[in-house]
Amino acid sequence: MFRNGKMKAVTFSYDDGVTQDIRLVEILDYYGLKATFNINSGLLGTDGYLERGGVEVTHRKIKPDQVARIYCNHEVAAHTLTHPMLPELPEEEIIRQVNGDVLALESLVGYDIVGMAYPGGGVNHDARVQKIIKENTKIKYARTITSTYSFDRQSDLLCFNPTVYHIMESQQLFALGEEFVRLEPDEPKLFYIWGHSYEFDIAGTWKQFEDFCKLISGKNDIFYGTNRQTLL
Repeated sequence: MFRNGKMKAVTFSYDDGVTQDIRLVEILDYYGLKATFNINSGLLGTDGYLERGGVEVTHRKIKPDQVARIYCNHEVAAHTLTHPMLPELPEEEIIRQVNGDVLALESLVGYDIVGMAYPGGGVNHDARVQKIIKENTKIKYARTITSTYSFDRQSDLLCFNPTVYHIMESQQLFALGEEFVRLEPDEPKLFYIWGHSYEFDIAGTWKQFEDFCKLISGKNDIFYGTNRQTLL
């Protein structure tokens, strides 16, 4: 059961700490939704571009002194210092990447960082990485990029699989949203959406995402919380 005795909860998770998060936060705040933003503290303030499918968009990172203000209504979590593929690293570097990011982010937001999202696509984590993080950091949950299309609760929080990826699985996103709104469960159910805010620029789907927010928000039987609030 979630807060206020509710059996359903919705949470969002966005990676990289890019400037498109500013627009995303405005939308989430307007609809009373909550997200966790997974940030690479070692890349804050850097400038860059990405090209996907022939579309070029900015991949500019939030500045360090903006982090606390921009994400004040949400949760900041770790994403490693510099976004490496953790399974390729030795143990000491995995520990440095995670703990260094946690400490840096805590200094910016003023509260304990206990969550993270594994950086990179494909096989971005494995049992060895999870064991190292469990035994050497204070991370209590870590999100993968493997969609379940399910609302069932999960026991392994260091290998937490999201429900759906907002862009590549947009049809499933709306279908699942409609299903979740209708759901009348007798046990706790969680709808977990993840992505990157710059992808809205690439796909031109800011309006579509706002339509989804309208669909999923404002329901009396749903708790809207950050990853931390819904998982721990």
